[in-house]
Amino acid sequence: MDFTKSIFENRKELNKPFLAAHRGVCGANIPCNTLAAYKIATDLGADVVEIDVSKTKDGKFYVFHPWMEPVFLKSKYICDMTAEELENERLVNQDSVKTSYKVPTLGEALSFLKGKAYINVDKFWTDVEGITAEIRKAGVEKQVIVKTNVDEKSLEAVEKYAPDLMFVPLVRSKDDITESLLKRNINLIGVEVLFKSDTEECISDKYIKSMHDKGLLIWANSIIYNENDIINGYHSDDISLTDSPDKGWGWLIDKNVDFIQTDWLLMLQNYIKSRK
Repeated sequence: MDFTKSIFENRKELNKPFLAAHRGVCGANIPCNTLAAYKIATDLGADVVEIDVSKTKDGKFYVFHPWMEPVFLKSKYICDMTAEELENERLVNQDSVKTSYKVPTLGEALSFLKGKAYINVDKFWTDVEGITAEIRKAGVEKQVIVKTNVDEKSLEAVEKYAPDLMFVPLVRSKDDITESLLKRNINLIGVEVLFKSDTEECISDKYIKSMHDKGLLIWANSIIYNENDIINGYHSDDISLTDSPDKGWGWLIDKNVDFIQTDWLLMLQNYIKSRK
């Protein structure tokens, strides 16, 4: 990826959606959101690597999905730990057995990914000022894509601390605020559409065309994080792998989305190569 070019130029030259590796590529003994998971993702050619951010009670940033400590650490919550305490913890593998892998600091993750892929910083809204400072310290401003909801508090923080960073808001219905966002001091590059049904306005051909006409990109997901909160109208990794990839990944590609976030990067890559 050429980070001296705009993301729009890179999208055009790629001639396929950017493929985003959700928390890297993990499995077996390698936990998600580790430097090992990010290495596998970049070695496989991920265009984007998604990372999550948590903060210790003494204000240090780490790469970990908040509130998942009972699953991945078998410990108390990071927000209740000091950085020193967390440094002594180790992640568990898919069988809940302790591994040698530690929770990386945000600085370590950003430095590792520098020059390798776009970096989608999730949970950015939890501390826009602090996380932005870490991004600038690592010198990855041209690679980072940040997300928040469209609440006024988050948008004001982005305007104040991160107006130059590539910004993608999360939208769950027809985006009625695009025009207002374009008028704000925000580097809006597109929207992430979250939809329970493929009949929703935010995934309609008309809506996607209108966003492309504005020069904006569409981020979609094939991941299923929670079966009780579907965000892709069931055009998912699951249906792609267990039924037909045409019903999942193919449907999203045919919608002309610009990003697909997946937990199955290699399988999605192979499917794209096989498409006529």
